Amino acid sequence: MAEIVNVHEAKTHLSRLLERAHSGEEIILAKAGKPYARLMPMAKAPGPRQPGRLPGRVEDDAFAPLPNEELDAWERP
Repeated sequence: MAEIVNVHEAKTHLSRLLERAHSGEEIILAKAGKPYARLMPMAKAPGPRQPGRLPGRVEDDAFAPLPNEELDAWERP
């Protein structure tokens, strides 16, 4: 279960609490005894993007210039 820490104590020991959260613990920050926020480890980044890993293709006409009527519609207030 997550530990509940008062905001005043969290300000005093923030570095220590961040290390604990980074190691996998979940810490609930409380304000006036009521849960207010949560410290928890960030999700791991998915890694570098890989072009072409999904099926399908973008057709060449997707890069064709838009007709003037379409451009005019985008410029309206």
